[in-house]
Amino acid sequence: MKDFFETWKFRILIAVAVFLAGLMAYAAANGRLTAAPQELLSVAVAPFQKVASLVGGGVSSVWEKYTSIDETMEENEALRAENAELRRQLVDYDQLKAENEAFKNLAGIQEDNPEMSFVSAFVIGRDALDAFGGFTLDKGTAHGVERGDTVIDDEGQLLGTVIEADLTSCRVLTILHPSFNAAGVVSRTRDNGILTGDAAYAAKGQCVFTDLSRESMASVGDEIITTGLGGVYPPDILVGRIVSIEPEASGTSVIAVIQPDADVLGVKQAFIITDY
Repeated sequence: MKDFFETWKFRILIAVAVFLAGLMAYAAANGRLTAAPQELLSVAVAPFQKVASLVGGGVSSVWEKYTSIDETMEENEALRAENAELRRQLVDYDQLKAENEAFKNLAGIQEDNPEMSFVSAFVIGRDALDAFGGFTLDKGTAHGVERGDTVIDDEGQLLGTVIEADLTSCRVLTILHPSFNAAGVVSRTRDNGILTGDAAYAAKGQCVFTDLSRESMASVGDEIITTGLGGVYPPDILVGRIVSIEPEASGTSVIAVIQPDADVLGVKQAFIITDY
């Protein structure tokens, strides 16, 4: 028993007793003796009240964040829908702008060539395996387009010919293709030849003018135009300019390498000559 009175537990018990006695004495001196048990209870439960308050506040905060996330998701969905509509309107605007530009260009070409009938078209596809720049236009037989029609760019320069037409589209063989053939003439010297494509020059966007006489006075910079011979292509369609003159293997004639004025490999808009 003596050992118990010397332990730290006994000392703590004495300290608590002294604290409570002092608290009771203070309460009696201030007329609050009857409220002392309640005050002691409030002191005891105060930490638990703080914990409960924190937990309650945390739950409230989580709920507010949850409802806030729902509202944010709804706002984001509304913004996505609005952006999609704005993008659609922008596409419509760009298409309308391109069509208006096409009509302006067509009006200019039509004024210079009143005897011709044209259909305005846009490139809607390219064959990645076609090394000669073949492409597809968005006009077909429903618009009066037929196989064999001549295709020019928006400045009236030769691009190629229609080789296949369905109801709403057509495929174009370009002047870079070896299968393309058109009668042409050197505008300055009036020397005749055949305009065609060549695999050796197609990668540079160039074609050739063959069967040109060795005695020809044609030179670099001269323009090549169509003659209309044979009735396949209209006359006086500008093709391009001579960039070099090279001898043919046979030695009986020369070849003029032509740089087309039209952007054959990058064209986006074209006109199809349906009648002339």
